[in-house]
Amino acid sequence: MDKTVIRKIKLENLKSDFEFWQKQPITSRLAALQTIREEYIGWKYDNRQGFQRVWFYVN
Repeated sequence: MDKTVIRKIKLENLKSDFEFWQKQPITSRLAALQTIREEYIGWKYDNRQGFQRVWFYVN
């Protein structure tokens, strides 16, 4: 069962992201950064993680 909570607030009552992230512990900030990196890699490189291996033979 999905127990997601969504709240609607007015934009003028929205606090800045900077304040929110400054209050978070460093481990949470780094975890969020890693999640963003993984999402970007999936979007940019079509979910190919790591280096692409290229094989060639020289005679």
